[in-house]
Amino acid sequence: MANKIYLDTSVVSALFDDRTPERKSATELAWSKLKDKSISDVYVSELVLEELQRATEPLKSSLLSAVSDFNVLPLTENTKHLASIYVKQGIFPEKYFDDALHVAFAALNEIGILLSWNFTHLVKLKTRRMVSLVNAMESVFPVEIISPPEI
Repeated sequence: MANKIYLDTSVVSALFDDRTPERKSATELAWSKLKDKSISDVYVSELVLEELQRATEPLKSSLLSAVSDFNVLPLTENTKHLASIYVKQGIFPEKYFDDALHVAFAALNEIGILLSWNFTHLVKLKTRRMVSLVNAMESVFPVEIISPPEI
């Protein structure tokens, strides 16, 4: 059975970011695994697409092309509600509500892995533990938040 993996915007953008060669290389390696449909079913969300749309051309076309084969999750009221619970519980500051949304997309769509390069708000022990606690309290799917080298 293939892993279900949700990508936040930081992973997609790292594919094209020459400023950090190590991160780009690690992302390319993970990307090759993500493209193998026997290993994983990959998801992005309307939020990811919206964030990618903010880039300027020609980068925007490259970013959108990179995710064109992936499943796209719609933004729902349930997603917003769970994200607001994460914020109320102090996992994410209100200012970074979109980070809470990324976790909510994964949890509510029963996607076990959220892949991110966001070490400030997502890929850190405190966030992992608190998300696990809230997801258990809310009876939603557990989500493991990891960085691309962990794939």
